[in-house]
Amino acid sequence: MTEQTPGVGAWGRQPFLHDGVVALRAPTQVWSRTDGEVGPGAIDGIYHGDTRFIRTVSMSLTGGDVESLGVSTHGSSHVVFEGLLRGLDDVSADPKVRLVRERTVEGGAISEKITITSHLDDPLGADINLTVLPEFSPMHAVKAGMPESRRWEARTTGVGSVLLTAGAQRIELETDGSLRVEDPDQVDRGVVVTWAVRIPPRSTATVAWGARLVDDAMVVRSASVAVRPAVAESSSDDRADRWLATALADLDALRLALPDHPEDEFYAAGAPWFFTLFGRDSLWAARLALSANPTLAASTLRVLARRQGRRLDPATAEEPGKMLHELRAEAFVVPGEGFSLPPIYYGSVDATALWVGLFADTVDAGMPEAEVRELLPAMRECLAWIMGHGDEFLSYYDRSGRGLTNQGWKDSGDSIQWRDGTLAEGPIALCEVQGYAYEAVMAGARMLDAYGQEGGDVAREWGARLRRRFADRFWVTTPEGHYPAIALDAHGHGVDTLTSNIGHLLGTGILDPDQERAVAVLLTGPSMLSGFGIRTMSTGARGYWPLSYHGGSVWIHDTAIIARGMHRAGLAEAAGTVVEDMLAAAAGFGYRVPELHGGDPAAAGGSGKDATSVPVPYPAACRPQAWSAAAAVTTDEILTAAQRESA
Repeated sequence: MTEQTPGVGAWGRQPFLHDGVVALRAPTQVWSRTDGEVGPGAIDGIYHGDTRFIRTVSMSLTGGDVESLGVSTHGSSHVVFEGLLRGLDDVSADPKVRLVRERTVEGGAISEKITITSHLDDPLGADINLTVLPEFSPMHAVKAGMPESRRWEARTTGVGSVLLTAGAQRIELETDGSLRVEDPDQVDRGVVVTWAVRIPPRSTATVAWGARLVDDAMVVRSASVAVRPAVAESSSDDRADRWLATALADLDALRLALPDHPEDEFYAAGAPWFFTLFGRDSLWAARLALSANPTLAASTLRVLARRQGRRLDPATAEEPGKMLHELRAEAFVVPGEGFSLPPIYYGSVDATALWVGLFADTVDAGMPEAEVRELLPAMRECLAWIMGHGDEFLSYYDRSGRGLTNQGWKDSGDSIQWRDGTLAEGPIALCEVQGYAYEAVMAGARMLDAYGQEGGDVAREWGARLRRRFADRFWVTTPEGHYPAIALDAHGHGVDTLTSNIGHLLGTGILDPDQERAVAVLLTGPSMLSGFGIRTMSTGARGYWPLSYHGGSVWIHDTAIIARGMHRAGLAEAAGTVVEDMLAAAAGFGYRVPELHGGDPAAAGGSGKDATSVPVPYPAACRPQAWSAAAAVTTDEILTAAQRESA
């Protein structure tokens, strides 16, 4: 759940992200302005793991300020900022003095090169000053808009190098310039790097600095396995190809591993807040991008299987057989949002079934038999947890009082509401979770049979009962039509808002073909399809708002899951319509689609009431986000499949 903020640096409000420039290689990231300055924006800084190590990296030049020309990205980890130095230039009309600031991020390191190029006939001199302000603030404090600057110590370790430490965290800063650590009693104490640059006529001068970031308490580490770039079939749409290229670069940069098994990687959920293991997010990202990286899908399964629940613990929501929701080095506390998540947290109702779904897809994609057999015990435990709900539906309720109120993918506090805007009372049984569960037990039964293990018939019988119960209990009729409720509430009543959740049922097998067609018609109607993707909530609901986190916005991964389900259900025309919306959104965001965006209707040239010619940013949306990037792979698959069928 996010909190909106009206401006940069508002105390106690979550930072906006939409206008920031990010360079990343998980678990390290740098956020800045478009001129390269790190610090003016509330999100700005150099992060490593769950800590903002450096708050500000500010550059100044004697003789003239840098006037920004623009910024260009070269992959996910390399950004180039261009500017002019007219204060050092001559009086002619053409600018002759340029500055280029190149930033490169690696796992645990950042480096910058600053180059001044002069086309003047006379020599040029300038002093470059770079001020670096360490902070060491926990990520959750930054997210809450209340960063906590920690005390740090400095020790010179050589010419042009200094070590800055705060407990288990340290910055190793190196430069080819001169270093000065400012007085410890200064309010904005930092490190100042200075270069005296002399540039001959029509020549260039380059200076450099860099920093290594170390946190001995981190529970994740950077990826160590080199990834061969995925080569996808070229689609008939240039937008899809451009989106896919950007998305594959982002997915590569979002790879992480855990220290105990560095060879097994997974996708971090997204920048800036979620550079860690998230069960649901990592599973869906791996599943949507399976064709691009089946090896990572298999390793994601292994990473989560090692942390599968073993005991009952209400404080962490752990249960035997249940899959992990979130892993961090310390508790994730967000002031004002009413929850404090423990470092290891299992508060997810869907990750367990989604694990089985990814397992089945990865097996079908050719996972070696030895790897399959290694994971079969974890699959059996997942099935036991799913079927352990007996003849009831899979539901959730936070018993700790400090965890997530809602534990499906729409995890904000107001995401499950009636058409009149009233919040549903828990325990909550989400519709899509029943679809995931049905798909999981039927796929699990198939794999048990294929590998000579018992239990397939029991799983199929349980699935058949779930399917019948779903048909009897979940369907509601409103002025918008006849469709599955988003959920059953504490009293077993169908919560009647029309939402995108019902699209996740497509292709799972829990609906019959006529029901799938009816759902697809509703989701491609004007109240749900925005022109830039499927809205999370219908415009016919009282709670609808295009910039509501889960109540009217568009999430591209959500839309991609629905398009994938339509494709699997044989609803090619509907899938094509939805894919066109996703491509329009991708183009509107320069082919890096954020976590979510506004549900405002699209219209050519911006005509029509409340219409927009480009998608409206949700200003606090993460970017890049793993499952948003993975949506490009699924989109490409649907397009190329349609291309083959029409050939």
